[in-house]
Amino acid sequence: MHLAQGPLRDGQELAYLLVRPVRGGLQEWLRRTRWTPEIPGANWSRGVPVDYLKGLADYWARDFDWRAAEADLNQWPQFITEIQGQIVHFKHIRSERQDAKALLLLHDNPGATMGLLDVLEPLSRDFHLVVPAMPGFGFSSPLTTTGWTVKRTAAAFAELMERLGYDQYGSHGGGGGANLSVELGRQVPDRLIGLHVNAYVAFPGDDLEGLTETEQARMAAIQRFMQDGFGFNIIMSTRPQTIAYGLHDSPVGQLAWVVEKFKEWTDPKSELPEDAFSRDRILTDVSTQWFTGTSGSIAQSYHDAAHDPGAWGPKERVTVPTAFVVTPGDVTIRRFAERDTTVARWTELDKGGAYVALEQPDMLVEDVREFFAGL
Repeated sequence: MHLAQGPLRDGQELAYLLVRPVRGGLQEWLRRTRWTPEIPGANWSRGVPVDYLKGLADYWARDFDWRAAEADLNQWPQFITEIQGQIVHFKHIRSERQDAKALLLLHDNPGATMGLLDVLEPLSRDFHLVVPAMPGFGFSSPLTTTGWTVKRTAAAFAELMERLGYDQYGSHGGGGGANLSVELGRQVPDRLIGLHVNAYVAFPGDDLEGLTETEQARMAAIQRFMQDGFGFNIIMSTRPQTIAYGLHDSPVGQLAWVVEKFKEWTDPKSELPEDAFSRDRILTDVSTQWFTGTSGSIAQSYHDAAHDPGAWGPKERVTVPTAFVVTPGDVTIRRFAERDTTVARWTELDKGGAYVALEQPDMLVEDVREFFAGL
């Protein structure tokens, strides 16, 4: 068991316990998997191929070193606190720089805070880092109430930063973390010095005249995604409790559910998920979900977000300066980003996907540093 504790600015004591689970139970569960047959000639277009998943599950059972992953997670100061009745886990890494700005790092799904591990050390040279897990994700423990919308989650993180004594700070997020960062820009614009996002999905409007060739390709990718890649969201947004039974009870079921997204949302040039980043990073995320029992809770968060009436109406344009990193795998179209935010920087990378903090951490760190140095 690893214990770290320390005070908040307001004197509220925090403590974080990382339980070291017995791995034998998981290994036995993996060995007893009842494998489904596969239609001959099936490939990734029908889901995760059986042979690939068997190989990954075997690596998880035999070769993956959870103790090494645990040590990687435990090298950073980390805490829990209660906000709006929900446990929230976060890393709090103070920079040695006297003039360091505070930076809130917000994760995507899948990946959770594991997806940010490779940028923590270099960013901590220049920033005080606060890295929370969304309510219901990983070490933030399963949800205890419904209603954890994007708006409510952003408000919780704004409260966390206030408790920690940060009156001014920046925010970076990818995917779902990008949406949270932009929502923070609406809720507490006076506290934010800048927003930095990647894999931001700005939903298209009616203004489609004059799209560039690249923007037309991104529009086509959005359409393909809605037609052929949105099933995971629909089931979690409508019947999360039903899918939760399979994800919570079957480690291979959870593994397939997660790894399919890593396959589909990483650099298009990557033939397999581990071509984008290591198997150990993938399995750190999957293991954390498994040991914390939060797969079903993550599904519930999709239902909360989808059934938020305020999520679908017109929103106030964010005035906080916002930087966008766009990779070949992204669908971000600038005119719609400018509709939603105040675009202050636009960086097009020639490689990477939605998980740029894992796929191209050096590029991301450089862009974050340059953006906030110029504010």
